Amino acid sequence: MTAALAPAAALDAVDWRARRRAHEHRVDTWLTPHLARRHRGEKHPVEDFLFTYYSHRPAQLRRWHPGPGVLLRDADPAEFGRDYRATAAGVTLDTARVRERRAESVEWIRTLLAATAGRPAQLGCFGMHEWAMVYRQTQEEVRHNAWPLRLTPERTAAVVDERGVRCSHFDAYRFFTAPARPLNVLTPTRQTQHANEQPGCLHANMDLYKWAYKLSPLVPSELVADAFALAREIRTLDMRASPYDLAALGYPPVRVETPEGRAEYAATQRLFAERAAVLRHRLLAAL
Repeated sequence: MTAALAPAAALDAVDWRARRRAHEHRVDTWLTPHLARRHRGEKHPVEDFLFTYYSHRPAQLRRWHPGPGVLLRDADPAEFGRDYRATAAGVTLDTARVRERRAESVEWIRTLLAATAGRPAQLGCFGMHEWAMVYRQTQEEVRHNAWPLRLTPERTAAVVDERGVRCSHFDAYRFFTAPARPLNVLTPTRQTQHANEQPGCLHANMDLYKWAYKLSPLVPSELVADAFALAREIRTLDMRASPYDLAALGYPPVRVETPEGRAEYAATQRLFAERAAVLRHRLLAAL
């Protein structure tokens, strides 16, 4: 077994409790509206996505972890979970124990993050993945059928036929309709994810949230929350550029079926890629 790392930093109780409260307060601004909608049985195609698509539960997102190498003075390990151990000076994460148990998944994530970071960003997809998810479907058949399409199903399909689909992300591709899949320039699979993932992809950058929470508690909860915050913004562009008309919810469309809309999409996509690169390197540094 790898020797446990000695704590590199120590936090007095007043300090780590303040950090925990700040994290909980930040996360509550996202959780409270979602939980209220869930209680009322309402669905939101933008704001609820990160809670329904990803497996991290609200209570898990709210729970604070300091990250490895941090000693918490005057703490009870039972407050933080099975991976924490008590020492004479305080409580700390048993990093070696967590890494040993999760060795395979940690290496898989590290390899994916490094491979993605090493590629140039491709910005020519123009959000057609969302259009491919409704390609040749009726209004009743589409996933978010409570919300109208901006164009007729026939015109929506024509846009896909005209623009083509250049999606490198398996977890977007797998939701394509059957007739849309042959139109994609790639046939991504889980097995080829490390070879295909690229840092301009909106879904790859949203997934930084997934990799952050899957690495928890090996990364501090503030980093998980930072990834959630970026993913939330990316989801907004994702759905504004989609074929759905969400203007009534306060999301004016990015009309990627027009040259102006494609230019707006690519410019915003580039900014997200730059911000995601910082988070990706923070995750790699944590590993």
